[in-house]
Amino acid sequence: MPEMDGVEVLNQLGMQGCKARIAISSGVGSRIMAAAHISAYEHGLDIAGLLSKPIRLETLREFLYCDPSLHPSIPDVKPAEELGNAPITSSDIRKAIQSEHFRLDYQPKVNCVSRRVTGFEALIRWDCPIKGLIMPDRFIQLSEELGLIGLITDQVVDNALNWHQSMAEIDKLSISINLSANSLQDLDLANWLEKMCDQAGIKKELVVLEITETAALGDQLLALDIFTRLRMKGFGVWIDDFGVGNSSLRVLARLPFSGIKLDKSFAMTATTSQESRIIIKSTVELSHSLGLLVIAEGVEDRETLDFLQEIGCDHAQGYYISRPMSGSTAADWMGGYHDRLDMAVSG
Repeated sequence: MPEMDGVEVLNQLGMQGCKARIAISSGVGSRIMAAAHISAYEHGLDIAGLLSKPIRLETLREFLYCDPSLHPSIPDVKPAEELGNAPITSSDIRKAIQSEHFRLDYQPKVNCVSRRVTGFEALIRWDCPIKGLIMPDRFIQLSEELGLIGLITDQVVDNALNWHQSMAEIDKLSISINLSANSLQDLDLANWLEKMCDQAGIKKELVVLEITETAALGDQLLALDIFTRLRMKGFGVWIDDFGVGNSSLRVLARLPFSGIKLDKSFAMTATTSQESRIIIKSTVELSHSLGLLVIAEGVEDRETLDFLQEIGCDHAQGYYISRPMSGSTAADWMGGYHDRLDMAVSG
């Protein structure tokens, strides 16, 4: 500055892989700041919050010294940096499948009222010995195009169910698994998942399958048959990233979802955007009138979680609660989190 405006600065910081926590401060208005927040998040930046000018000393002090009592005790770090942007080949993916280089991290979900953990979402990562950590946006689509996504899904489901079986509170916790659009082309999907759950000793009612709206818009008759069979067997089926597609309402009316997952862009801007708050509140009301549960992802501060509780949202997920963590870390984290939560309530 003044050679670059704030958006350009954020763009440059993202390109340089900046890991510092960043506060966005401006007097341009809440809607523009909210848009800048979303842009920064998409660039991979860690945004601590928004400060509207003029800034009062009390506001700044509260912002810098907020109460961390309910924050997780795991380090506040992002995943290891990917090593370069070398192209990924079909041979790379085949070797990763054969060598089982795909692993799962787990991010908790909490009840918006009790704040207790209700389940975890399994998130795939690729630990490549040559390229380093590779996130799913770099290999899922290619795996689908190569017809290899089914083999990856086999490993994901097997690992997620086995990990869930090892958790102490298995009868209370759900496990969410993301399914590829290709999975919705297999009418036998419900039978296969039922068999996997039986082998792992897990109740089907505790397994939530997250499917993007785009995936559901393929062969809708086949999707309807598959979704109906999944629901009849007891699986939860949630529409993921709700609110960013072109036909969300039509999909809700046609397919037997049991819940929706609001796209993270709404919760991320709930504290600064009246429009986001209205959309979240309206979506919760609509969903409940249809008998659906709602989870908001992208929750990055306590104020947003309090707002979700106030409007009756069912579940929340996001960095304020915890970043994704390894399976070995999750059990210890949950015990410590509930201990701190109980202490906060009793205090």
